[in-house]
Amino acid sequence: MSSEKQTARKAGLLYLIILITGVFGIMYVPVQLFVTSDINLTAKNILENELLFRFGILSSLICQTVFVFLALTLYNLFKNVNAHLSRTLVALVIVGVPIAFLIIFNQYYILLILKENFMTNFSSIQQNTLAMLSLKMYGKGNVIIGIFWGLWLIPFGQLAYRSNFIPKIFGILLIAGGTAYLIDAVVFILFPDYHPITGVLVGITSSLAEFAMIFWLLVKGVKNNVIA
Repeated sequence: MSSEKQTARKAGLLYLIILITGVFGIMYVPVQLFVTSDINLTAKNILENELLFRFGILSSLICQTVFVFLALTLYNLFKNVNAHLSRTLVALVIVGVPIAFLIIFNQYYILLILKENFMTNFSSIQQNTLAMLSLKMYGKGNVIIGIFWGLWLIPFGQLAYRSNFIPKIFGILLIAGGTAYLIDAVVFILFPDYHPITGVLVGITSSLAEFAMIFWLLVKGVKNNVIA
């Protein structure tokens, strides 16, 4: 197996880890525990399923950590295609990950509010309200960080399109997914009533693009004899 194909397979594996941990932390755990219209039930669910909630936090942290290594691996894979775009991809990930860590900490802050002794002077209603505020900050932060989740996909898509070892359609899909993230973030800030619509757009385009890339990198790696 060529070194290029090994690098591609490594990127695919890292991407798969990001997919699994991201889905678990960002989608599965919130769906199981968070009730948007009921702060008391949400707090109750978190306290009764604390280990699951903590696993969700850990999973999200792992996702972001592995994201850095994926960016570095993709740099090694694409640096001969276009060094500038490869560096841009890495830079966008490096900037976005610390912001994502701060957003994730809002979840841990919920546990501090609900469980730490220094909050005993607050009533349960006040505690639950503060916890819901932190939860809202986490949810809205995940939309805002979509700016960086979208931006990194654009040079990634350009690199895939320009390479001779990944189908050009995947590059187009990645650029479309990245653009959808950016549109979603802008709409969320300026026209929040329309955010559910753009959120669906993000889910469709980014999922299609990233699932396709993961599958290609893991199964095919790169086309033979095409990397300079």
